[in-house]
Amino acid sequence: MNSRTEDIPKSLDREGVWEQAIQALTGIDAALDILMARYDRPTWTESGSAFLTLARAITGQQISVRAADSLWKRFCALGAFDPAAVQELSLERLRQCGYSSRKVEYLKDLARHFGTGLVTEMELRASSDAQVYALLTQVHGIGRWSAEMFLIFHLRRPDIFPVEDLGLQRALRFHFPELEKASVPDLVSYAERWRPWRSVVTWVLWRSLDPVEVIY
Repeated sequence: MNSRTEDIPKSLDREGVWEQAIQALTGIDAALDILMARYDRPTWTESGSAFLTLARAITGQQISVRAADSLWKRFCALGAFDPAAVQELSLERLRQCGYSSRKVEYLKDLARHFGTGLVTEMELRASSDAQVYALLTQVHGIGRWSAEMFLIFHLRRPDIFPVEDLGLQRALRFHFPELEKASVPDLVSYAERWRPWRSVVTWVLWRSLDPVEVIY
């Protein structure tokens, strides 16, 4: 690991870190400078627990931000805010909220992993980005995208680039004309210029697409 990476704090919500990122990124791309000036830092509204953050990430898979928000509100109305409560919910009760059978399966497996201690909040917080990926992808339905949402929104890690996210791809191709026909590997290569602050770039690009602040 080089010294540049070692100097980067683990969490973007530490005092002054977001501003440090903006300063480091300023001047790299004119289009990015405009976006960073336009959008404030995130409010970092989140569930408060690793379990609920991941449950919300599962909820948001392959649907719009607004649809995910509506579905999540129905889930919260059930009052199932911990793994044991989710394990006790019937499959039919979750389907009545609007979850697909597949997402119900994912929520149940997530509750099992947290309920039995196979995954814990403490272990996740102490882990590197790569270790977090390895831990979370043991859970059915938690793939790279969901793990990346967790790393950005719960652990607030500074250098996550969820290139498989279609919204991020759309924003990159819109704001950077040279990327209009770029492949996913090309997008990854282009984003190297933003290390070790790619989470910040991802955030402002998302905000450029939707007035609703993304939360997980």
